[in-house]
Amino acid sequence: MNKNNDNKIKLTFHPAEFGAKMPIPLAEQSVKAGFPSPAQDYMEGEIDLNDILVRHREATFYVRISGDSMQDAGILDGDLAVVDRQIEPSNGNFVIAFVDGEFTIKQFKMDESGTFGWLIPWNKNFSPIRVDETNRFMIWGVVTYVIHQIAE
Repeated sequence: MNKNNDNKIKLTFHPAEFGAKMPIPLAEQSVKAGFPSPAQDYMEGEIDLNDILVRHREATFYVRISGDSMQDAGILDGDLAVVDRQIEPSNGNFVIAFVDGEFTIKQFKMDESGTFGWLIPWNKNFSPIRVDETNRFMIWGVVTYVIHQIAE
């Protein structure tokens, strides 16, 4: 794990690159997470994941996550976050933030007064980071999707 202190982690950034389309068959029916129903052999069409994951091509990056400060949000060490730098951050968004020389992924919450904000980890073993005019702080981008591998 590449922790530099309690809350800051090292992230690896990759620009979103687009080659030829790679359509994947899309099932016509949704898959139930409860009691299984008989399989259907009907396909609705095809999708390209770039069309779903990327809204602003020039402003989208993939970021490899390192660390466990967001594990309770389902964002795990080794996951790949899709980050859009063109989206205006809103209260409650998950963001990639730059704080005092370090990048981190956290949930952003603005204080009701509007004079400072909090970067909230989703792991009780980590403390929130207060950000205000005394910090070198910037929201680098908004996390729009997280890709988590569940099978080898």
